[in-house]
Amino acid sequence: MTEYNVEEIIEGIRQNDVVRLDYVYKKFYPQIKFFVTSNSGDEDDAQDIFQEAIVIIFNKLKQNQLQISCTFKTYLYSVCRLLWLKQLEKRKIKNELSIEKNDYIELTDKTEELGDRTERFGLYQEYFKKLSEDCRKVLEMSLEKIPYKKIAVIMGYKSDKYAKKRKYQCKEKLINSIKSDPKFKELL
Repeated sequence: MTEYNVEEIIEGIRQNDVVRLDYVYKKFYPQIKFFVTSNSGDEDDAQDIFQEAIVIIFNKLKQNQLQISCTFKTYLYSVCRLLWLKQLEKRKIKNELSIEKNDYIELTDKTEELGDRTERFGLYQEYFKKLSEDCRKVLEMSLEKIPYKKIAVIMGYKSDKYAKKRKYQCKEKLINSIKSDPKFKELL
């Protein structure tokens, strides 16, 4: 297996390079799996934590907020550790984690905050997909700042006032669906 340095791994994640992402998974996932399963988790938990960590790293790269002053393995492990601690806290599991102190670094950036945003966005996406096609289209156009007159024409509505009303109805339906999910209260 070809070895990659930190910069090559980061660039691979930034470019969504399948070869380097596969390398990251094969090289680092076993350690994350061992960590999670040794600390009250199972393999599904490990996969979720690993995937969420990669998404967080990708998002930090997109926002030019990623600064790694250690090995990629240490950074990834640290992000996963932080995410798993948070997950254990949500599950009300109080355990002393079985890890070596030199396997991770204390993250002082906004990684945890980004993890929260990733979870909230996942919940949003889940309920957005459940909306009718009509609602999804109206909300997407609204997010793209398309004027109500144009939305009305595209959607075949009678007026721009109805397009505005429809956007409000769809938005309310989405918000109420999200708020009724038990995960919503955990993410506040």
